[in-house]
Amino acid sequence: MTIPSPATRSEETVRWFSITGCVVHREDEADVFVSGTLIGRFGPDDIKTRNLLMVGLAEGNRIRKGRLAAAFEMSPESLRLLCRKAEAEGPDALPGRKRGGRDTKITPARRDRLHRLFKEGQNAHAAHLSLGKRTGVSYRTICRVRQAWIDERDGQARSAEPRQLELVEDGDASREDRAAAFTEERIARDGERQGGSLRRGKTVQHLGGWLLLGMLGRLGLYDAALGQWDDPRDREALRVSLDAVALALGLGQRCVEGVRRLETASAGVLLRSGGAPSESWVRRVLKRYVDEAAGARLHLAMTVAYLERAGTEAASPAVFYVDNHMRPYAGKHTVRRGWRMQDKRVKPGATDYYVHDEDGRPVFRVESPQNDPLTRWLSPIARFLRQGLGDGQRILLAFDRAGAFPEQLAGLRDEGFEFVTYERRPYPALAPSAFDEAVEVDGEVIGVHEAALTNLGRGRGRVRRIALRMADGYQVNLLATSREPARRLIEVMLGRWVQENGFKHGTERWGINQLDRRQVEHYAPETIIPNPARRRLDHALMLARHREGYARSDLARRAEDDPRRDRAQRELEAALADQRELLALRPRVPTHAALEETELAGQLVYHPGEYKAVIDTLRIACANVESELACLLAPHLRKPAEAKKVLANLFAAPGEVRINGRTATVSIAPAARKDEREAIEALFAAVNRLEVTLPGDPDQRPLQFKSQL
Repeated sequence: MTIPSPATRSEETVRWFSITGCVVHREDEADVFVSGTLIGRFGPDDIKTRNLLMVGLAEGNRIRKGRLAAAFEMSPESLRLLCRKAEAEGPDALPGRKRGGRDTKITPARRDRLHRLFKEGQNAHAAHLSLGKRTGVSYRTICRVRQAWIDERDGQARSAEPRQLELVEDGDASREDRAAAFTEERIARDGERQGGSLRRGKTVQHLGGWLLLGMLGRLGLYDAALGQWDDPRDREALRVSLDAVALALGLGQRCVEGVRRLETASAGVLLRSGGAPSESWVRRVLKRYVDEAAGARLHLAMTVAYLERAGTEAASPAVFYVDNHMRPYAGKHTVRRGWRMQDKRVKPGATDYYVHDEDGRPVFRVESPQNDPLTRWLSPIARFLRQGLGDGQRILLAFDRAGAFPEQLAGLRDEGFEFVTYERRPYPALAPSAFDEAVEVDGEVIGVHEAALTNLGRGRGRVRRIALRMADGYQVNLLATSREPARRLIEVMLGRWVQENGFKHGTERWGINQLDRRQVEHYAPETIIPNPARRRLDHALMLARHREGYARSDLARRAEDDPRRDRAQRELEAALADQRELLALRPRVPTHAALEETELAGQLVYHPGEYKAVIDTLRIACANVESELACLLAPHLRKPAEAKKVLANLFAAPGEVRINGRTATVSIAPAARKDEREAIEALFAAVNRLEVTLPGDPDQRPLQFKSQL
């Protein structure tokens, strides 16, 4: 069947309550469509049919009740009462006739008069003062008339470019076409109405998030993202989507679904759009962005910007910390497993390899669904850093014992990279008297002994070894190729905890562990994976050896005449027999095998990372902005360690927007103590000197922040 185009809204109005469902309103009747199929029709007086259709559709899990009520031109509260009545008394108890009431005070002559006032630029408040008070028409009634006038005006504007959307009853292509057409219509409506322009507003919820958006624009995120799309409507839709996700992250929501928290009465002023977008609309816009391979380019562009900031003088190396972060998975699919250090066990999930600068700010990430070891990525990451910084910049990598293997260390050294890492045991323990030097790092006195170069073995050459005796007497050895002084290398290696703290903060504040996209793809059948049969065999062998140990222990404690000694002897013989059988099978079961040769064929999947890469790029940018603002805020706080918590409160604070000539004054009312308010004023003074602007603002008005006293 064919649904008339939204271009004919002068005669009929299409109101969507889901991607596949809509209500087409005409003057004398309304049709309800789901997946292109007409499921019902009701007239102005057919209240029973309308109520039955609404209550039936409301039972769907994916139907948003507020949007469903709006599609049927009812309030959400009325729909809720109807659902409760049908649940308690049955569908037959639903009302079937209109309620009585007074005739409307909006006569055709008064409606025409109001329309003329609206065309002259008056809002509902001014029209109420001009006409409503004199004729007894309420302010809410005038608001409804104005909204109907706006809808009619927009429908006439869209009729200049007619479109026809054909929906068939089956097939996935029709659903995709409907979603694309609906998205295009929403993009065009928001882009044509607002275009990113600033608007005045009193008591704008979450207005403190503009501080985050302005700093993200100054960081270059929006220029890198919007510069890849030429269509103004696409650029505006992407700008609104990035704004919504960034504001949701600033509120602590940690994922795209958090944009629901932005659906307030002042969302249009906050996002400079026709209103707050839904989370499904934001996901569709970002999905289109990812499908055009723009997500990888965005991540690369932002990485280049961070590397330019991390560059140093040629005489001193740029320090980068490299480590893996395991994202656990608790879903229903079968995914690869990897070692998670926090749990001290193997768990299903995916591994991300992060690179942080010396201050602990994230630079970029590399995803590894196969949970590759650190040695697999160290050299590629080092080469990428050299490509971004240039051949003249010295690079010093700091990583933990997972990468401290002789072959890997020799490879980094031969390619001209400097590194410092912990030496893997075993290594000789030195006497306390051998530590002939002492250095103080963060108030802790550490004994130092730098011996001769240590040999990596098998002709790989030698590297520096620095032995440290900690305050508790524990010895730790460092391996390095850098020519930096020992004290400097110790500071770098002990400062590696800024990266671990960054992982913890990124998980709890910005949601780096979020799955973000639940769609999966199957591995190729020829993919080589650890053989699950071999893993089960080794596990059974370990249990058999444990049984042997328990049986031998029990047997050793029993006296010669103990009647229970025979049972322990039988248990020992059974454990030994099981071990012989398992050891005989072990050579025929390889440690790795092709996926198609295992029982995981057709089951093992992974989550594509392109969509998550875009969201994580935004998370990394937000974390960098937060760090920059915290550095400006902390010196003015009585408790500098609480700087990021104060910023979190600031991002969620309401405020007021005033447009004054060439600038936009943003008055924020944060929840803060007196000393925190004074520190926030100092932060605003520093940010105002930067003259940040909101991304997408055609007038490029500098934002002037201040606190509401």
